[in-house]
Amino acid sequence: TMGNWLVNHWFSAAVLAAWLGINIFLFTYYFLFFDRDERYFYTRAILGSALAWARASAKCLNFNSMLILLPVCRNLLSFLRGTCSCCRRTLRKQLDHNLTFHKLVAYALALLTAVHTIAHLFNLERYNQSQQATDGSLPAVLSKMHLQGSKWLNPIHSNQTTVEYVAFTTIPGLTGVIITLALILMVTSSTEFIRRNYFELFWYTHHLFLIYFAGLVIHGIAGLVRGQTEQSMAEVHPYHCAEHLTQRDQNCTHNCCKDPEFGGIAAESWKWVLAPIILYVFERILRVWRAQQKVVVTKVVMHPARVLELQMQKKGFCMEVGQYIFVNCPAISPLEWHPFTLTSAPEEDFFSIHIRAAGDWTERLIDTFQLETPRIEVDGPFGTASEDVFQYEVAMLVGAGIGVTPFASILKSIWYKFQQADQTLKTKKIYFYWLCRDTGAFAWFNDLLASLEQKMAESGKADFLTYRLFLTGWDTSIANSVALHFDTTTDTVTGLRHKTIFGRPMWNTEFAAVAAAHPRSVVGVFLCGPEALAKSLQKSCHQHSSLDPRKVKFYFNKENF
Repeated sequence: TMGNWLVNHWFSAAVLAAWLGINIFLFTYYFLFFDRDERYFYTRAILGSALAWARASAKCLNFNSMLILLPVCRNLLSFLRGTCSCCRRTLRKQLDHNLTFHKLVAYALALLTAVHTIAHLFNLERYNQSQQATDGSLPAVLSKMHLQGSKWLNPIHSNQTTVEYVAFTTIPGLTGVIITLALILMVTSSTEFIRRNYFELFWYTHHLFLIYFAGLVIHGIAGLVRGQTEQSMAEVHPYHCAEHLTQRDQNCTHNCCKDPEFGGIAAESWKWVLAPIILYVFERILRVWRAQQKVVVTKVVMHPARVLELQMQKKGFCMEVGQYIFVNCPAISPLEWHPFTLTSAPEEDFFSIHIRAAGDWTERLIDTFQLETPRIEVDGPFGTASEDVFQYEVAMLVGAGIGVTPFASILKSIWYKFQQADQTLKTKKIYFYWLCRDTGAFAWFNDLLASLEQKMAESGKADFLTYRLFLTGWDTSIANSVALHFDTTTDTVTGLRHKTIFGRPMWNTEFAAVAAAHPRSVVGVFLCGPEALAKSLQKSCHQHSSLDPRKVKFYFNKENF
C-alpha cells in the first residue's frame, strides 16, 4: 500500500518532503547561528540557549506565514490547473490538496508560535533577573549599560518591570500577544464541527488573518533582541575583552577599555510575506470584480426535503463538469461567500446549483427565495477533481447525500455527449453509487436518473451506466412498502428500474466486481462525501489495484471544500 500511495501521490509527497526539509533546515541553521555566532556572545551571556530557540522558530514562522495564503488563492490555483492541463492527471490532482496543505501549515504555525512564545518568556525572565542582579557578574554588568546611552543590550531598564508589563507595553510584546490570540481563535474556530454547523463563526473569525499579518509585519520593528555591532566587534572582540568587562579598573590601559556597542536585528518578516500578500490582494480584487458581474436567476425550483434549485445565467460564464462556484446574497450578508457544486452540464445554456438547508445562511436563503428573488453574486467557477472523469475508461462515482451534486453535472454531460456522438468521450462504462439517509433527498435527482435511463435505453447504451442507490437510514413503513411491491419492474422508493439497496455498500465486493469486469482498465474513483468514506474507498483502491502495470488500476479522487 505504501508503494501504491507513493505512485499516486508522489507530487504531494515531494511537496511535503520539501516543506519539511526547508523547515528543518531553517530551524537548524538559525539555531546554530544564534547559538554560536560571536556577535551574540554577550546576548547569550544573559539569555543562554533560549535566544537560539526564539530566533530559529521566528525564521520558520516567517517561512510558514509566507506559505499560508497561497493554498487559498483559488483563482491562482484555477490558473495553475489550466496551465498544466497538458500535465499528467496525477500532477493536476494534487492541486485539490490545497486545503490539506493550508491546514498543515496552520498547525505548524501554531506549534512554532508556542515554541517562540515560551522561548521569549524565558528571555524576558532572564533579562529581568540580569537587570536586578547586583553581583557584578557579566549579565549584571551588561544590563547596566543603558546608563551610558544607546549602548544597551538589555531592553529592561528598570528594577520595577515585570514580564507582564513588557508583554503589554512594548511593540513586540503587544503585537506578539495579539497575533497569538488571533492564531488561537482562527485554529480553534476552523474545526470540522464548527465549519459544518456554524460556518459564519468560522468565516468571520478567519478574517482575523488581517490582524495576524499586520501584527507580524510590525512585530520585529523595535529590535529588542540585540547583538554587538560590526564596528564594535573590530574594536573590542568579546573573545578577548569579555573578561575585562567584569573586572574593570579606573586607569585602563589595555585594548579592551572601550565598552561594546549593540544594535537591533532589522525587522524582516515583511520581506517574507510581502509577495504572498500582494498576490492575495490581487486575488481579492479579482473576486470583487467577478462578483460585480450581473447574474440573472432564470428559474427557481423548490424540491422536497428543503432543497432549493437555482438556475442562473451570467455573461462569459464557462464551466467544466464537477466545478463549483462561491455564492453571495447581499440581502442576507454582504460578506459571506459559500461554496456550491454546479449541477448543470457545460452543454446547457444555464448553470445551476442545489442548496440544502444546512445552517443559518442556507435556511435564510431558502426562506428569502420562497418570498422573492433577491440579487445573487457569483464567483467562479473553480476546478476540482471531477473534471478528469472523462479521461478514464471506467469511472466509479460515489456520492453521499447532497454529495451527489457533482455527479449530477457529470451524468447530464455524458447524456449530452451521447446525443451529440462526441468523439472525445473516452469513458466506456460508469458505475454510480449514491448513499442516502432518507428518500426525501432522492426526489430532485430521480427525474434526472429516469430520463437518463430512458435515453441510454433508446440509444442502445442501457449497459453504459450501472447505478446503485443505497438507503442507509430506513424505517418499517418503507420496509412494508418494499415487501408489498417487490416484484414490480420499477423501484418502490424511487420509481426507477434499478432497485434501491437497503444498508451500506460492501466496498470489497463492489471493487472486486469492477476489477473482474475490467481486468486491464484504469478506473477513476470519484467521491463527494465524508472523510470516513474517503478512507475506506482509498483503502479499497490500494487493495484492488494490480502491481502489474498492464492490469487494473484504481485512482482515487475526492472533492475538497
